[in-house]
Amino acid sequence: MEWDAEGMPEPNEGLLSDMKVQTTRFGSVEVDDSRILEFPSGLLGFSSYKQYAMLQPDNDGLFFWLQSTEAPELAFVVTDPATWVPEYQATVRREQMEELGITNLETTQTFVIVNKYDQTLTVNLQGPIIVNLANHRSMQLVLSDKRWTTRHEIVRLTSQERITA
Repeated sequence: MEWDAEGMPEPNEGLLSDMKVQTTRFGSVEVDDSRILEFPSGLLGFSSYKQYAMLQPDNDGLFFWLQSTEAPELAFVVTDPATWVPEYQATVRREQMEELGITNLETTQTFVIVNKYDQTLTVNLQGPIIVNLANHRSMQLVLSDKRWTTRHEIVRLTSQERITA
């Protein structure tokens, strides 16, 4: 799977078919199979949901929706942590790499979940999502590195932004 400049996979030139995904936010959307991610262990707190689609709501490419293909109401806003914290690096243990089917991190993409907390947008740097770009197998990690928090502020919302958020 090739990823474009915004961190999203390029469509597979018709090699794979599209999947219809039901969402509560966007209705029914067609998603290229190259944007379908498999989470064998699910996400933290959502272990029974194993398959998600990576949706890009606009061309800015900073925020994406990680939408469950199994539950229309289950979706998370995610972003590439390097956009906000250039020095961020998730440590992936050998057994996690084996489970993802990778030998090095060069063939992966990292995302973090975005949350709105009071008047700020924060990211969970303690629970990164690692995606194997070759096979779409993905995993949410729990880091023990105390440099990173679960509420790292990335944006402080102004009055106008709070109205639309």
